[in-house]
Amino acid sequence: MIVSMMGGRCYSSYRSNAVAAVMRDRKWKSNSKSEEADVVVIGSGIGGLCCGALLARYEEDVLVLESHDQPGGAAHSFDIKGYNFDSGPSLFSGLQSRGPQANPLAQVLDALGESLPCATYDSWMVHIPEGQFLSRIGPTEFFKDLQQYAGPNAVLEWRKLLDAVLPLSTAAMALPPLSIRGDLGVLSTAAARYAPSLFKSFLQMGPRASLRATKLLRPFSEILDDLQLNDPFIRNWIDLLSFLLAGVKANAVLSAEMIYMFAEWYKPGCCLEYPLHGSAAIIDALVRGLEKFGGRISLQSHVENIVVENDRAIGVKLGSGQFIRAKKAVVSNASMWDTLKLLPKEVVPKSYSDRVNTTPQCDSFMHLHLGFDAEGIRSDLGIHHIVVNDWKRGVDADQNVVLISIPSVLSPNLAPHGKHVLHAYMPGTEPFELWEGLDRRSAEYRNLKAERSEVMWKAVERAVGTGFSREKCEVKLVGSPLTHERFLRRNRGTYGPAVQAGSDAFPGHSTPIAQLYCCGDSTFPGIGVPAVAASGAIVANSLVSVSQHSKLLDAIGI
Repeated sequence: MIVSMMGGRCYSSYRSNAVAAVMRDRKWKSNSKSEEADVVVIGSGIGGLCCGALLARYEEDVLVLESHDQPGGAAHSFDIKGYNFDSGPSLFSGLQSRGPQANPLAQVLDALGESLPCATYDSWMVHIPEGQFLSRIGPTEFFKDLQQYAGPNAVLEWRKLLDAVLPLSTAAMALPPLSIRGDLGVLSTAAARYAPSLFKSFLQMGPRASLRATKLLRPFSEILDDLQLNDPFIRNWIDLLSFLLAGVKANAVLSAEMIYMFAEWYKPGCCLEYPLHGSAAIIDALVRGLEKFGGRISLQSHVENIVVENDRAIGVKLGSGQFIRAKKAVVSNASMWDTLKLLPKEVVPKSYSDRVNTTPQCDSFMHLHLGFDAEGIRSDLGIHHIVVNDWKRGVDADQNVVLISIPSVLSPNLAPHGKHVLHAYMPGTEPFELWEGLDRRSAEYRNLKAERSEVMWKAVERAVGTGFSREKCEVKLVGSPLTHERFLRRNRGTYGPAVQAGSDAFPGHSTPIAQLYCCGDSTFPGIGVPAVAASGAIVANSLVSVSQHSKLLDAIGI
């Protein structure tokens, strides 16, 4: 699934649907019974909610603590003047898939018995230096665009790539994410359970494809090099897909991640999906699942620090001064850098703190949220647009790639009647250094926002076309890396760790502190909605018995 884990402004952060209204008003009240839980989860991003909800499904007493007035982290939505904005992920696929090869988030929702109504579509608009075209997913349509904008050599190389990569997807997806756990029990829940199907997939692939499958945990560029793919357009296009997926180019993304994406985008019958009530519908579904099984969520409950005694995490202390005991585990859904800040320095091994502090970070974001009148705007606008200004600078260069989402095209209820809601952003390419130390109330800050957002305005004007004008916008919001840092509590507003496949790996989920675990984009398998959902599931599975885990897999038929 190609997604960007964006963060926008919470502002007053109000969602318009009924579930959100209940959530805003909900505040877990302290009493003698509820000052402890089996597991305390810090943060209600997708990873934290997947972990907490599955643990509740496993009949653990779970309490999820969230600093803000609504759950969701980078995937929350907010309402301004009746316009319901996504602050984070907006490009989805596989949300309604089921079975062993389903999207990890879909597997979690299945385990919780929750459904997610979605609109489906099969194309996105691409604006590149060579021209603009409607890029359709699926195995055949993209060839027409390649023929027109890149030439016959690109067509041949793309066909060669699909022929090599799609068979590998069977191996890449052979182990359902929900089967994985962080202890030796994985030999039962994953290795033994799925060994026959994995072996069969290798036999079906043949020796050459099986050899390539050994590179699933290597950079995807190695597979491209092995296939001798050198067409500039193909390499640029794959770098773009890789960057949207994981915040790095093809020479740094895991082959398994890219192959999973190819399976969702370029096999027959595939489609893209958008939740009918926006990305907030995903959060609502996870919270419903959490509470359905007895889990609790406490909003506006900021964790000040993780309490450690005798080298064990025994609970958390809130900003209010209240101590919440965790009888079994504390799970942090915060980034690795923010989790480190929650720990007493004296209990953290130097090797651990050094690794966290020396892990490179992806850059931050710029955001543009607009609400405007649809009158005079063409009817075939399309929900997604990607603008690349200059291939030579690289897709990870700042001010070069702009992503645009207009979800009201498919889900009109997200905007007032006759209006559109739009979110444009530059994903993980905005240097935090430009903004560091600025006073958000200063003229210098306002001027820098105007300067750095201009490329997004021009991209929107190019994508939406005639009929659009800045003056027609009833809502105009610009988010900066300081916005990202402040409202999402993301260290330096970062997108996540800039881990290079092949030379480093995302950390696991355990820590040097007993009973302290981590999930989210700072842990394996990495950045993106499918990855963080999988990370939350892995931690939940690791905290229960193999028997409980196996029963859950049986219950959902994987």
